[in-house]
Amino acid sequence: MGLANRRPNRLGVDALDLQPGDRVLDLGCGPGDALALILPQVGNGMVYGLDQSAMMLRQASRKNRAAVRAGRLILCEGVFEKLPFEVGMFDRILASNVMYFWHDAPKVLAELRRVLRPGGRIVIYVTSADAMNHWKIAGSPTHRLFDAEGMRAALLEGGLGTSQISILPVTLPGAVPGLLAMVTPD
Repeated sequence: MGLANRRPNRLGVDALDLQPGDRVLDLGCGPGDALALILPQVGNGMVYGLDQSAMMLRQASRKNRAAVRAGRLILCEGVFEKLPFEVGMFDRILASNVMYFWHDAPKVLAELRRVLRPGGRIVIYVTSADAMNHWKIAGSPTHRLFDAEGMRAALLEGGLGTSQISILPVTLPGAVPGLLAMVTPD
């Protein structure tokens, strides 16, 4: 999966438009590949990774051992619908290849909005339903699939209706279609 996620992680991190000193959350951080891309870009900023899997967090900790030891990376186990963070804590939030698992997307999006500071940015990547409809691992009830219209509808349903929302089609290696959403709440 690390190889398959390399391009989505790079696209998502680039779209965050990170600045030195930013406080960043990688929601559904998995084995920590995107965290490793984020850390050098934020300088003395703080980076947080949250995942529902203890095994993924152990892998993320090993991959980013130096940042964990230096106190620049904090890893947390938790659920997406109730984030253990303060209001307005983050400048940037990345959610790459995880929206499929948000069974209560409006609640997760409300939480992301709650923990994002005013003027912050949320970036979400999903592989398009056009591709995933053909994958055996991506069936219901494990995955919610999205096309651009469905992704926009989910973002609006999640209370982001007054936000700047941009959803761009992207193509991964092997001509796999994906969607990259950039959201700046008002």
